[in-house]
Amino acid sequence: MADPLKLSARLRSMRCALRGLRVMVQTQHNAWIHSAITGAVIVTAAVVGLTGLEWVALVLAIVGVWSAEALNTAIEFLADAVSPDHHPLIGRAKDVAAGGVLVVALGASVVGLVVLGPHLFVAVGLVD
Repeated sequence: MADPLKLSARLRSMRCALRGLRVMVQTQHNAWIHSAITGAVIVTAAVVGLTGLEWVALVLAIVGVWSAEALNTAIEFLADAVSPDHHPLIGRAKDVAAGGVLVVALGASVVGLVVLGPHLFVAVGLVD
């Protein structure tokens, strides 16, 4: 049995994780949307000049969305492997997992509005 504490084992695990992220982005349309929104938020945040705590809030929101999407994708792949044909309970499990992503994405949107909104209002001259 391989020693799980060896650096080579950790590097192998990281390669697997990166491969999983690549598969998610290549196969999931919602991951494309998350990518575009993540990029737009990061660029906007860099332009308006956030505080450290504001960056932390945005990063946590972004990480939450990406984590939820990854778990949802994993559940979908496993469910399709277990039951390629439609099964009502598998359909419900997929719907619940997708609902979890929606909850996190909506929460992240609120965080984005709370953090970026005031900066954008100042930038466009709506407030001083």
